[in-house]
Amino acid sequence: MNYDLKNLPERSSKPREVGFTMAMDKGLSIREAEDFVSVAGNHVDIVKLGWATSFVTPNLKDKLKVFKDAGIPAYFGGTLFEAFVIRDQFDDYRRVLDQFGMTYAEVSDGSMDMPHDKKCEYIEKLSKQVTVLSEVGSKDADKIIPPYQWIELMQKELQAGSWKVIGEAREGGNVGLFRGTGEVRSGLVQEILTKVPFEKIIWEAPQKAQQVWFVKLLGANVNLGNIAPNEVIPLETVRLGLRGDTFLHFLGIERSKDSKSVPPFYAD
Repeated sequence: MNYDLKNLPERSSKPREVGFTMAMDKGLSIREAEDFVSVAGNHVDIVKLGWATSFVTPNLKDKLKVFKDAGIPAYFGGTLFEAFVIRDQFDDYRRVLDQFGMTYAEVSDGSMDMPHDKKCEYIEKLSKQVTVLSEVGSKDADKIIPPYQWIELMQKELQAGSWKVIGEAREGGNVGLFRGTGEVRSGLVQEILTKVPFEKIIWEAPQKAQQVWFVKLLGANVNLGNIAPNEVIPLETVRLGLRGDTFLHFLGIERSKDSKSVPPFYAD
């Protein structure tokens, strides 16, 4: 950090199991990727090349090298996995991972119907090749999964070999964990946390209000994903209580009823 501030929440350091930030690359150029890691590299843990953007991204190996040289793993979005599987090209997908030197892969079923036992088979097979993140939840806003089923799916995927499970929200943050308005399905989240370990879940939360909600619920070291590259630094300030949304949260101060009047904080 550039200077000292007292009474900040303790933040985990890289490489970390908690406090994980997954950034979403929806088509950065090589120059943009270089600029991104120069500014946010210390605060981002992994980069997802969204859905199947890697298929049409020019100079893909060169861009992946930018992330690798910065010590940031990158991986292809789960929709690419599904695109191969639905065409009966799973072995081709595995070869693509090797071709591009990928050490992580995402297994999802948000765009297609897939028996869950089959999904777990894919997780088990891929976990022998790479580190697997698996995504739970549908991209179909009309498909509502009850909390007990979220829990069951997450538990089975972790048992099959997933390193972490991802709570689906899409890049817009308006499905899965969230209502169409972007509001968190808070009861769902709370129930999941009664059965699935906190450190094993990455919550997709692309909107600032969603990030704030999770930080207030679970603290500075909650795992968050689908963060836009230009939102990684802002998110870090939210985690540290250095943005208005969480400014008083970590100081144990409640905002006065008169929003213009905030009680002072005194600390040695």
